[in-house]
Parts: sequence; structure tokens; C-alpha cells
Amino acid sequence: MTGPATSTLPHPELHRLLHGPCEPRFLDALRDALSDDHPSLPTGPGHREERITGRLQQLARALPPARQMLEAPEQLAALLAWSAVAEPALCMALITHHVLCLRSLHRLAPEHQALKAHFDALESGRVKGSYLITEAGQANSHLAPRTQAVFDPATREFVLSTPDWAAAKFAGVSTHGAPRTAAVLARLVVAGADRGVFTFLVELTDEAGLLPGVVMSTPLALDAIPLDYAQVRFENVRLPFAHWLSDSATLDADGTFHDPLGSPDARLARTLCVGQDLWGALPSVAAATSRQSAVLALRYARRRRTQSRLAPGMPLLAYRTQQYAVLGSFANAFALTCAADGARALWSATTGNGTGSADMTFTPWAAVSRPLSAYKAHTVRAAAEIAAVCQRHCGFSGHLDINKLAAYHGFHHAFDTAGGDSQLIYYDLGRALVDEADHTEALAPPPAAPSPSDPAWWPAVARRHEQRLAGQLRRRRDERARSDPDGFAVWNPLLGAAGELGEIHAAVLAADDVSRILASLHDAALTAVLEPLAALHGLLATRRWAGSLLAARTIRPEDLDRLSPQVDELCDRIMPHLPLLDDAFGYPQAVVSAPLAAPDFNDALAGSLGWQRGGTP
Repeated sequence: MTGPATSTLPHPELHRLLHGPCEPRFLDALRDALSDDHPSLPTGPGHREERITGRLQQLARALPPARQMLEAPEQLAALLAWSAVAEPALCMALITHHVLCLRSLHRLAPEHQALKAHFDALESGRVKGSYLITEAGQANSHLAPRTQAVFDPATREFVLSTPDWAAAKFAGVSTHGAPRTAAVLARLVVAGADRGVFTFLVELTDEAGLLPGVVMSTPLALDAIPLDYAQVRFENVRLPFAHWLSDSATLDADGTFHDPLGSPDARLARTLCVGQDLWGALPSVAAATSRQSAVLALRYARRRRTQSRLAPGMPLLAYRTQQYAVLGSFANAFALTCAADGARALWSATTGNGTGSADMTFTPWAAVSRPLSAYKAHTVRAAAEIAAVCQRHCGFSGHLDINKLAAYHGFHHAFDTAGGDSQLIYYDLGRALVDEADHTEALAPPPAAPSPSDPAWWPAVARRHEQRLAGQLRRRRDERARSDPDGFAVWNPLLGAAGELGEIHAAVLAADDVSRILASLHDAALTAVLEPLAALHGLLATRRWAGSLLAARTIRPEDLDRLSPQVDELCDRIMPHLPLLDDAFGYPQAVVSAPLAAPDFNDALAGSLGWQRGGTP
């Protein structure tokens, strides 16, 4: 199998769902640029920075201009998804370069012409972009960064400084390779007054190394996403006025500051607007690597013969336990694909302003966009679980770096805290949702539920569970608030419940996307393939939430008893469709370049290795 074609397709509806509404020629160019057959690119860990830079420049030459892709969410999502399948570290570099750095300039610079040289250098890949937001020495630093940019009215420059070691920024940066430019979040100070958090464009390095006033630590290892990382400090770095990405705020000639947004929290949400682009794209990345993980596990299980005394020579896929893992991974990857479609549609409709209504208690992210932050938290956590299951069920092969499963797992496991901590997002979502739930609906008797093997089972159960958890949490919150008005005292014992509510809310969004996609299909044959996948995902989700569902009395023990035989029935329905799913869900072998994806993975692995023969000179 070579993965999806981009011209003639047996199921165009499925192809559009998997890869978005991108033109075939865009996907063809993406496939060619990412194919691992470019001899000019160096290999090996010692050349990682050079290789990533080369691939960035290769993509820049092959694809539309970066600013054009930034205005086409389907193209940017496909770029990141395909690059993650090919090399997760490359995807991370693209996220930092395009989505965070270049997009900050694109959205927040009031005059692009003043920064034309920087736009051109970043778009071509001659300069690599970084994004410096996290401060290493304090929790929730996004809410209150301490790095300062002090306005100097005499020169109309900004003086960027780090007050102490705890305020050092942590980011993917290095002193070697291509020159580095960063979007740095700092607190603007004008005439001694704090004017909120803005983004500033800062040149970190040139061909000779660090620029004056920039202090960078020795590299920090992070094997989950193997790039160069370091801590960065600033010692009175002077920035031109145009490097203040002021958005709608102004500083008059006399030093008078004005911000039409009116509040520090509103300004912070706007400064972090690139979070919408990150969360809009990450579900597509999660879905892509999950689909490829499932394909790798399928090919291993189908070809690997077991010498078990039960049935010598039987392929692993004949065993029910392996089917649960492999087919379950396909089902969960399909659900993530539906969620990615929902996130991409929502992302396309955003304007770049904060759209959430949650207050900034633990993170600013729910206030930037509540639904997109929920999609981010749900999809990256689910993708890490899928990759881990596939890795575990591929034995030794699953743990080899060359087969990519370890890299897929590491990428998404790291993104559980990166790009907005998922657990903190769930806390803020839960705190906001508790005041919005329909109290009477939560107490009403449960509606008649469909059969668990029906794709509508899990969406109905999940929504009912969200209502019950919200009602329970609101009663507990109100009871505590009557005896103690202090917010910390009220919420501190309830954070676990708030996080659980936020998590099921995100699961409901994804479940609704599955229902929406199934209802939109016109191809009856394709519906017959995808409906059992959707139903299997629902039963596996019900099992995963079983303790919480039973404790809240959302389902009954006898409901749970019915699941096992129906899981077996769904597996039997999916098995005949595996050739189609294998072909559609997998990416071209030239892009994946994993022996486990090859027709004979033993031969492919042997061919990728160097060999020595004893007794030869």
C-alpha cells in the first residue's frame, strides 16, 4: 500500500474528510516536498538542525507563499498534518515558525510594509522563527509574564529586559544554524505604567551567533520532540518602534498610550490570538498521526505470525485482543478525524479576536477560544493514547525510532502541556460550564437511549453525563460558597470535578462531530464502512468513562454488561473493510519512510541497516 492518491479516488467524500478541501495539486506538491528521497538533505542526529532548516526551505519553494497559506486554514492544516506524519520534529518547527512567529507578525503588526524584510526572510526560510512566551520559573506564566519592554520616549524605542532568572523564557532556539528571529511576549511599560502584554519582534542570532543583549543557556534535551531548546534572557535589548506588534494600540508622539480593547485581559487574549490557529490545526495533526499509527499497527498485526501453542502460524490480527487494539485505534482515529474537521471549520470562521467567555483563572486559553482550546486538549491527549496503544501492540518494532510510533507518541504527549496545558484548559472550561448548565435538564430522568451498537449511543450518553456532572458540581460549589466566599477555598477541593466536566465537554464536541459527519455522507457504501467505526469508538469511550458514568448514574451496570458482545460484533463488521481503511488512512511510504509501513517490514528494516560480515577485510 502506498497511501492516499491525490487524483483518482474511490471515495472522494472520505478523501475530503481526511485531508480537507485542498486541491490535488497542493497535496501532490506537499507529498513530493516531504518525500524522504532528497540526497541533498543531511541525516543523523548531528545534522538535525541543518536538516530541519533544509526541509523548511524545501517546503517554502514547493508550496504557496506562507502568508497565503495563513489565510487558507485547510492548506496550513494539511501542511502540518503531513509534516507530522513525515517527521514530528519538522512539524514542531513549522508550528513555531509559521503558526506562532510569522502569524503573530501577520495578525498583530499594524503595518506589514515596515517589517517587509523580516516577512521575506521568514517566508523563504532563510531565517527561522521562534516564539518566546513561557517563563521557566513560575506556574501559569502566560497569565502574568514578567519580561518587560520599557518605552524610551527619547528614542521611541523599547528596552527589553528579563528581571531575574525565574523570568527566563523557555523555547526552541539555538545559537547555530540559520539566523533566528522570535516573537517575544513581554509586558509593555510606558512612563512607569503597566500597559499589558504585547508581542515584540526580536532578532536573537545572526550568522555569527547571539546578538548583543541576548543571553542563551546551553541546550536542554527534550527527546519527545527532538529539536534544540534553551532558556533565553534579555539584557536591555533595544528594539525599533516597528518591532512592537501593537495591533490596535497606539503610542502618540508625546508618549500617550491608548488601547481600544480597554482591559489587560482583553489585550492578553488578543495578543495570544495565534492560539486559535494552533488549536485549529493541531486536531488535524492528531488525526493524521493517529490514522498512520493505526495503519502501522494493522500492517504489523496482519503480517506478524505467532508461534503460540493455541494456533501456530496464526497472524496476530486473528486474536480478539489484537483486534480490539488495532480496530479500536482505527475507530478512535476516525473520531479524531471528525473532530479535526469540526475544529478546522470553527477555525475558518474565527476573526483572530478572543471568542471564549471563560475568565482567566488558570490559563488565558479558554478566553482566547473556548471550543478550540477544548478541541486541542481532547485531540492531543487522545492521539497520544492511540500512538501508545499501537506502539505497545507492535512489540519491539513499535519502539524502534525508525518506525515513527515513538515519535508520534512523544509529540502528542509533549503537547498535552505545550501549546496550552490541557488539564488547566479543562479546569477553566469546567468552571465556566458550571454556571451555564440547565439545572432542570440535569435532574430530569434520562431519555430513551439507542442500542450501544448504534453510533448515536455515545453522543447521547456523553451529553447526558455532561449535564449531570455540571449539576452536581454547581450544587457542591454553591454549598461551599454559602459558608466561605473566598474563591480559592471554594474551588480548591472542586478542581478535579471541574476538570472532569471540562473533559467530558470536549468529548461531547468530538462526539457531535462524528454524528455530523455521518449525517452528511451521500455514499451509502462509505456509510456502511464508517458507521461501525463510529459505534466502536463510542463503546470504547463508554468503557473509558465507565467509572465516572456509573458514579453519576448516567448509565446503569447492566448497560455496561451489554458492551462486550457488541464490541465483538462491531469488530466483525469492520474486518472486511480493512483494505479500504488501510489504503485511505495511510500516507505515502515515501513520506512515512518507516519500515513498518512497507509491504514486507522485515525486508524493509534489514535494507535500512548497515551490515558487517565476519572474516572479511
